[in-house]
Amino acid sequence: MKAKKTLREGYTTGACATAATKAALTALITGIRQTEATIYLPVGRWVTFAIESCEIGEASAAATVIKDGGDDPDATHGAAIVSTVSWAEQPGIHLDGGKGVGRVTKPGLPVPVGEAAINPVPRKMIRETAREVLEQYGISRGVNVIISVPDGEEIAKKTLNARLGIIGGISILGTRGIVVPFSTSAYRASIVQAIQVAKVNRCDHVVITTGGRSEKFAMQQYSHLPEEAFIEMGDFVGFTLKQCKRLGIKTVSMVGMMGKFSKVAQGIMMVHSKSAPVDFSFLAAIAERAGAEPELVAAVREANTASQVGEMMWKAENRRFFEILCDHCCLSALREVGGGITVETSLYTMGGQLLGKAVRDDAGD
Repeated sequence: MKAKKTLREGYTTGACATAATKAALTALITGIRQTEATIYLPVGRWVTFAIESCEIGEASAAATVIKDGGDDPDATHGAAIVSTVSWAEQPGIHLDGGKGVGRVTKPGLPVPVGEAAINPVPRKMIRETAREVLEQYGISRGVNVIISVPDGEEIAKKTLNARLGIIGGISILGTRGIVVPFSTSAYRASIVQAIQVAKVNRCDHVVITTGGRSEKFAMQQYSHLPEEAFIEMGDFVGFTLKQCKRLGIKTVSMVGMMGKFSKVAQGIMMVHSKSAPVDFSFLAAIAERAGAEPELVAAVREANTASQVGEMMWKAENRRFFEILCDHCCLSALREVGGGITVETSLYTMGGQLLGKAVRDDAGD
């Protein structure tokens, strides 16, 4: 049997910012350029970070750590995380974001509007580490700490930050200090955050999509809804639906394509390509119910992909097939959350043709 390759862990932007702060502050105090910094992570372990560069000025010092995401596909992998430290007139540790670190402009995030997008755990890590360094050298002066990411504004374009109301750069994140490769936790956390932002911005109706293309079609279909109402759920259909219900969203519109929504119609709520195969007998039964000719039903049963089935049914001008499939998606969604919400499903082709739509109102009184 082939041995499973162990994936390499990486470190969060918060951990990198903390290590850079320790190096910069140590350099400011000692006048010695630092080549490494060891910090304690929330996950409960000590880690030593290499310092890419360390510059010492008359009244400040700056240190850079290169973000290593391990084997996790992360937009911030390879980014330079810089901490610039200087003495403050006021006592205490004053933390802010510089170039490439976003600013929060919408409520609903763990950081107040107007502040730098440095999340609570990294804030605590940076402050505690700075405090320890000051105590180690017996210093009681105040310190300014500015975290910056030179390429942050460009990197942020690959993230959902603008949608969440984080403008001008990336967020400094991390609750554990480490990045677990291909972990679903970070993606799930971003989904919950997006729903919270929608809720705080008074969106009772959200639109959940499986990817960027389906989101584009959804935004055209639901053009009356604000940007915050659109949430990319990826493969996490069941999880997203449950979070919508938990957070009090009244109407959820699902927008996607044949491949993944054929699985949702079957009741599969984690629609990764490896999660479960499309059941072509199930699709053939829907085709039969939609009044398709026996030859077409047989062809559906023998199809290779769900997209191929979609093409067959569209060519045959059988719109009823898509309506029934969408209705199955609505029913699966309501079963998943135990009812109590209104669910809509819209099905598109890759080119943006609306194939069908269905609505199930189970919101109760």
